[in-house]
Amino acid sequence: MNGRERFLAALDLRQPDRVPVWIHAINEVAILNIARLLRSDVPEPKPVNQMSQEEMFTLLDLLFAIHEDLEIDGFTALPLSELAGVTNLDEVHFRDQWGTVWARSPHGMAYVVESPLVQPADLDDYQIPAVGPAEMFMVQMARERFGPEKAICFLMRGTFVRSWRLRGMQALLMDMLDRPAFVHRLAEMVTGYNLELCQHLVQAGADVLIVEDDIAGNDRTLMSPRHFREFIAPYNQRCLDFAHEHGLRVVRHSDGNLWSVLDTLLAMGYDGLNPLEPQAGMHLKQVKDYCGDRICLLGNIDCGDLLCSAPEAEVEAAVIQAITDAASGGGYVLCSSNSIHPGVKPENFLAMVRAAKLHGVYREEA
Repeated sequence: MNGRERFLAALDLRQPDRVPVWIHAINEVAILNIARLLRSDVPEPKPVNQMSQEEMFTLLDLLFAIHEDLEIDGFTALPLSELAGVTNLDEVHFRDQWGTVWARSPHGMAYVVESPLVQPADLDDYQIPAVGPAEMFMVQMARERFGPEKAICFLMRGTFVRSWRLRGMQALLMDMLDRPAFVHRLAEMVTGYNLELCQHLVQAGADVLIVEDDIAGNDRTLMSPRHFREFIAPYNQRCLDFAHEHGLRVVRHSDGNLWSVLDTLLAMGYDGLNPLEPQAGMHLKQVKDYCGDRICLLGNIDCGDLLCSAPEAEVEAAVIQAITDAASGGGYVLCSSNSIHPGVKPENFLAMVRAAKLHGVYREEA
């Protein structure tokens, strides 16, 4: 099997030749740190939205090379607007195409500091960004580079993430109680954008849609299960159904403890669930026993302590345990419990990949 066949077999709950390995998300600093272990002449880190076009292509080439050299089975592409097209306000802050202001962090992802919809009435005059085929730049580059050898995934921000970035998370959660009509109106708007994005994704020839919609902390969901079912699930369902109608598999990504909404997610018909954070109570064997015959599980290798500071032998032991807990019969993709961020030791990342290749081979039953 090649990487694409292996990855899609797992999503279809079939048993491939070995457990697939995947990188759900990776920061530019982590790309460079890992690349330094594989080749020379790697440039110094710089935030991607401060890079020249030449520097961005160099970073993308290194990311492609990591997937080739380490035989990673699936590649995750981002929309072009998340890589370029932002307006730098100063050395720290930038405004994206949606009007949201962010601050860069030396520790990984940027974070929101100002949302454009200060008052619900601001939605009346808000202009949603245009969406076009250029958003599929990374998908097209990956398809040209890898051909049919790797599964091409596309990460799309879901209803909740797009909505709270526009309104502010605390304000949006309060709106669910005080202004439900506004929340539905906002969700309808961002879902229209996402459906248009999905149309371009189908035309670009991707294999997998990743609906990235973080809704939970380590203990519970950020909103009640009832509010999740009312304000979030129906809108993501429309994108899920569209993707399935056009032959794509769909993976649901959310950090945190999802047990209170897990049955809802299963009923929606997702093909995969990621990233299954162990610190948030998403213990792999427990999830496998509960629903591993209904949905592919992707993740669970701790990127908090284990991949950052543990000895490589502990990383290998954790990989063996994950394969023991979830790989039987297929339906498991090995990856970290979230992103490969700057705190991840590149040596531990390589140890995770090596261990997966060594211990993840499916044996023919006698």
